[in-house]
Amino acid sequence: MTEPIRGQTFRHEDWYGDELADREYVDCQFFDVDLTESVTRQVSFTNCAFGNVRFNASRHTDSAFLRCTFRRCNFFEAEFSGCKLVGSGFEQSTLRPLTVLGGDWSFVGLPGADLRGVTIRGVRMREADLTGANCSDALLVDVDLSGAQLHSARFTGCDLRGSDLSALDPTVVERTGAIIDAGQAVVLAQALGFEVG
Repeated sequence: MTEPIRGQTFRHEDWYGDELADREYVDCQFFDVDLTESVTRQVSFTNCAFGNVRFNASRHTDSAFLRCTFRRCNFFEAEFSGCKLVGSGFEQSTLRPLTVLGGDWSFVGLPGADLRGVTIRGVRMREADLTGANCSDALLVDVDLSGAQLHSARFTGCDLRGSDLSALDPTVVERTGAIIDAGQAVVLAQALGFEVG
């Protein structure tokens, strides 16, 4: 990997369809940058701020966005595979349809996010903030949600099979039609105070 790019501000850049690989950005700011259909491989962003950035149809593989902030960004049809977004936060961003396959999204802030119909598989989301998030009709399969903040989240019609639901209080979420497996049913029954015999 080349020397890190530190403290730079990128404004009104056109990176449409660009392929970025083996780069590192630290404490950088990106405003009104077009990353539509761009591809990143093993690119690292640490403590970076993204404002009005278009990630539409972009593909990210084994890249990292650590402690980054995304404000008013668009992730329409974006895909993240094996990426780390630990400690990053999303505000007023369009996150659907979005696909996340593997990786670590622990401590990610998604309060109130519209995640209807997104696909998230095999992702670590420990202690993520999904307070009030709308996960209706989403696939949250084999996701580690241990310690996650899920109060007032909507899981109507959501496929939650294989996910860690130990932090889920069934009484404070919308759950009509949510799909779980037998092991998860036992966990939720115990959370409601039932003895499973």
